[in-house]
Amino acid sequence: MRIISDFLVIGSGIAGLSYALKVAEHGTVTIVTKREISETATNLAQGGIASVFSDEDSFEEHIRDTMVAGVFLSREEIVREVVEAGPGAIHDLIDWGVQFSRKDDDSYDLTREGGHSQRRILHAKDVTGREIERALIEAIGKHPNITLYENHIAIDLITETKATQKYCPLNRCLGAYVLDIGANEVIAFGAAMTVLATGGAGKVYLYTCNPDVATGDGVAMAYRAGASVANMEFMQFHPTTLYHPLAKSFLISEAVRGEGAILKRRDGTAFMSNYHELRDLAPRDIVARAIDNEMKVHGDDCVFLDITFEGADYIRDRFPNIYETCLSYGIDMTKEPIPVVPAAHYLCGGVQVDSHGESDLKNLFVIGEASCTGLHGANRLASNSLLEGVVYGDLAAKRSLERLAAEHRSDFPAIPPWDCGRATNSDEEVVVAHNWDEIRRCMWNYVGIVRSNKRLVRALRRIQMIQEEITDYYWDFLITSDLIELRNIATVAELIVRCALERRESRGLHYNIDYPERDDVHWQRDTVIRKSF
Repeated sequence: MRIISDFLVIGSGIAGLSYALKVAEHGTVTIVTKREISETATNLAQGGIASVFSDEDSFEEHIRDTMVAGVFLSREEIVREVVEAGPGAIHDLIDWGVQFSRKDDDSYDLTREGGHSQRRILHAKDVTGREIERALIEAIGKHPNITLYENHIAIDLITETKATQKYCPLNRCLGAYVLDIGANEVIAFGAAMTVLATGGAGKVYLYTCNPDVATGDGVAMAYRAGASVANMEFMQFHPTTLYHPLAKSFLISEAVRGEGAILKRRDGTAFMSNYHELRDLAPRDIVARAIDNEMKVHGDDCVFLDITFEGADYIRDRFPNIYETCLSYGIDMTKEPIPVVPAAHYLCGGVQVDSHGESDLKNLFVIGEASCTGLHGANRLASNSLLEGVVYGDLAAKRSLERLAAEHRSDFPAIPPWDCGRATNSDEEVVVAHNWDEIRRCMWNYVGIVRSNKRLVRALRRIQMIQEEITDYYWDFLITSDLIELRNIATVAELIVRCALERRESRGLHYNIDYPERDDVHWQRDTVIRKSF
């Protein structure tokens, strides 16, 4: 079975949906998402979206804050482009129906988060992502040129080389093979322009605040197809996720610290002044390492985030979702500190793209968390992720429309159907579950907040052994969604470790005890990996 459209969007967060809305006036759009459309990292985003939106703020300050947080690995021209596009991107979201929180005078209620020198975070209480996702889904549903396929998981990209079975010097992306999970059927989705907006890879780690869909699918598929991948060593660990045996890594927004909350030890001692001049508003990499160190030094399972000094009515109004969730676990944040620990949160690396979101595989665009645009550098500044998603949705749309006008559909080769070979049904699903668990534990133990060469080498050796098992399993048995995700997290885990081994310094989110100092002479550059064929 084949489905052909002008634009194929894989993923349904802020980046993918904003792109789809931008191009839908000019052609047919297919959106493929592996669960329901709203099951995305965007939907879980609490804090907000950063943009210069007040007279007290300036583009230069936002640019400087982003560069400092990224430990000067960010590309300044990209940072400037995204920051200056911010207000326009916000107005796009408002035009699509997003309702940001306002103050009594009807001005937008801007808040501040770690690493920001000004209040520039627009939010919708503490469910900003949910509000953005709601508005975009409603807009998508009203557009006649957009067709949605839920519960469809992409397997691999279709390239011109793969389709023609011969070498193509200017290899193009022609679409993707996709598993219809309900029907257990593989469909060839062809498109002139393909967009990966598949989100991050937090599920590569044992503890994460990401949704279950965050298995690095886009990065893995693009790498296997020949696209360059960069800076995978920079996995951001969010400093504050709820520590409770029944909580599934619920994130406590950085906006709580932005409104004055203080990190404390079990005995009530505040400790962030020992680590950074900004104390509790230090960039995330510093706060996460500080918490990790405090837990190890004092033998505690968690630290505590205290905002009890604020009035109960204010806390319930400003953070209704966090308040209700904590209360459901027996924690009243108006009266007691919240127990918190770090967890894998955001992939700052990804598929390397140009200033319009296009990879080095022609007609393949990668936007949102799956991409490495040059914005985040070695550590993402809080609330720049939603900004990047909507800005690059627009930039990629503009380039896609230019490319579509210049190329002719008749120039594209026919897409062959999926060939399952001699694969049979598996009766050993336990192998998938076991390898999934082993990869995640290996990454948490050896490739976490603090690393060493010995740990990284050990992790790489184990992951490569697991990959051999996965490869055999992949070719012997029929495809399932679990097997696709396992294959992808194994690929992404290897890429993270290989990039971490290559970078022989400590910078931002990558801290190696064998190279504890920053090296601007040799390592103020990207780590880039491309598959050899």
